[in-house]
Amino acid sequence: MMTVDLRQQRPRMPLTELPVGATGRVCALDGEAGLCQRLREMGFCESAVIEKVSGVHTLLCQLCGTRIALSDRAAKHVVVELIRGGV
Repeated sequence: MMTVDLRQQRPRMPLTELPVGATGRVCALDGEAGLCQRLREMGFCESAVIEKVSGVHTLLCQLCGTRIALSDRAAKHVVVELIRGGV
């Protein structure tokens, strides 16, 4: 008997592409080990929920009740799945 996964597939994208006001869940960190470790230390762990508050070159994100600024160069290594759309 074949089983079907009924969970909805959510769009995945780099954090830089998440719309302002949208909420996403971290799926993966894609980059060199040192950068990924630093992102985890800042709270960008797999399964963390992030809201993108503003920004293009410097992103302002709400993460675990704290606002964190992140460069676009670092943010492009954070892969998120869209939970709720933005503005």
